[in-house]
Amino acid sequence: MKTLNDIINWIIQSGLLVWLFYFGFAIGKPFVDSKIKHAKTVQQKELWTLLQQVSMTNVNSLVGKDMTGQAKFVEAVTQVQAYLANKGLHVDMKQVQAAVQAAYELSYLTPTVNPSEDKSDTAKKTDPVLEAIKTAPNRANKLALPKGTEAKG
Repeated sequence: MKTLNDIINWIIQSGLLVWLFYFGFAIGKPFVDSKIKHAKTVQQKELWTLLQQVSMTNVNSLVGKDMTGQAKFVEAVTQVQAYLANKGLHVDMKQVQAAVQAAYELSYLTPTVNPSEDKSDTAKKTDPVLEAIKTAPNRANKLALPKGTEAKG
């Protein structure tokens, strides 16, 4: 028993205990920090998934309502923001707007079929941005040089 007591006294008096504590803290701190970062990343991923699901639900619930597109967008953003606030989750308004916009674009209930085309089930879906690009006037046409002049440079 005296030997054990002497060993414990030597550990305390020599500073080995302090060194072991410091060494354990130096080794353990990066490990704990990495676990904290991982937990925050997982939490943000789950929050974004919830935001997408709530946005999609709200967009789908507003599809049949007699409102303008902008009014539906504002209503969906307001509902999503209110839902998250009720759950105690705080998300930036621009992120909510981006999630609602993405939900409108991904929703199967929002039509992307050109009304002038056949309205059967086999009607082709068109990209509204591509159609806008095709029908937009080309600015280069206005910048074209008159015939007979040469570009300098």
